[in-house]
Order: sequence, then structure tokens, then C-alpha cells
Amino acid sequence: MKNQTSDRRPISARNSQYSQRVSTFLAQHGVTPNIISIASIVFAVGASLCLLATSSGFTHRIWWLLATVLIVLRLLANMFDGMVAMETGKTSAIGELFNEIPDRISDVLIFISAGFAAGSSLHLGYITAILALFIAYIRAMGNHMGVSQLFIGPMAKSHRMFTLIAFCLYNAIIPAAWQLPSLLTWGLLIISIGSIITIIRRLQRIVEVMGT
Repeated sequence: MKNQTSDRRPISARNSQYSQRVSTFLAQHGVTPNIISIASIVFAVGASLCLLATSSGFTHRIWWLLATVLIVLRLLANMFDGMVAMETGKTSAIGELFNEIPDRISDVLIFISAGFAAGSSLHLGYITAILALFIAYIRAMGNHMGVSQLFIGPMAKSHRMFTLIAFCLYNAIIPAAWQLPSLLTWGLLIISIGSIITIIRRLQRIVEVMGT
């Protein structure tokens, strides 16, 4: 969860009545924000195993579908930890660690595993993971310098994940005759290029704010 609620990532889904109901349900049943944050790592590990399975002897469309579902659950956990924190008023300094560290672990697990997936590139998997960490570092550095709300894209966390979801879903549902052998390589390349643009834009934003 976030200690500084003023720097929460803007997510429109937070305002839906369904999200509010789930958040209230979790809070009423004693599910803490930190537990939800840890659950996000569990979902990320599951998604990583599914991505790895796509290139194993047990390859099957179901692995792509399961990876998609688990990545979505990871994103939902990222959203609900902050919502439950607001619902219960349980914000703390250590809560910030539980919000940030699981995110970094999940990013690395998912993108490196995506590099090992069928039709993917191992090198791009590592590059994408490194870029994801660097984007998060720049946001943290910007916050330290007094520049908040550094969620500029085009490849912020949710954008990276949804791009990967789109490619996994394609592999899960598109007929075999339309499958592309190196599809995920292109997916990771798009994420990597978008991540580099994101890094540049966030650095520019920091320079602009600090220069005023």
C-alpha cells in the first residue's frame, strides 16, 4: 500500500461500484493491504510458470490463457491493496515497501519468463525487465525530488502488462493457421521501445519541474 496517497496511480477502475464493493468486502473480512500485495507476487509467479510452460514439452493454449488471467489478477491485487488501505486507514511506512517491492519482483518474474516463452526472445525478456525497473527507479527518484504523479506513458506499468496480456490472449484464442512464430518477440520489442520513450518523457518531466 502507499503511504503517500497523493501520489497514487490514477486508475479509473477504482471508481467503479464493483471495485468499491470488493474493496469493502476485503476490508470487512480482515484482508490487509500487505497480504494483498504479497498475493500479487503469487499471481506473478503463477503467470511466470505458465509462460515458461508454453515453450516446454507440455505446450498448450491453456498456458497462454492462464498466464493472461494471472497477470490480470496481479494487476487487480495492485489496485486493491491501495483501495483497502484507504478503506481501513491502515497506512504506514512499511506499507510503502509492501506496495513497491512486490511490484518490482512481479515485473522481473513476468518479463524474464516472457523471454523464455514460445516465440519470444530471451534477450528482450531481460531487457524489458531491466527497463521496467529503471522506469520505477525514475519515478521514485522524481518523488524524492518533489516531482509527484510520474505515471507518464506510453509504457507505464499497466500499459506494459496490458500489452503483454494482448499478445498472450492472441496466442490463446487465435486459430493455429494464423499464429505467428515470433509473436511474443515483437510484443517485448514494442514494450521495450515504449519503455525507453517512457523513461525519456519522465526524465524530461523531472527536468521541467525542477527547472521552474
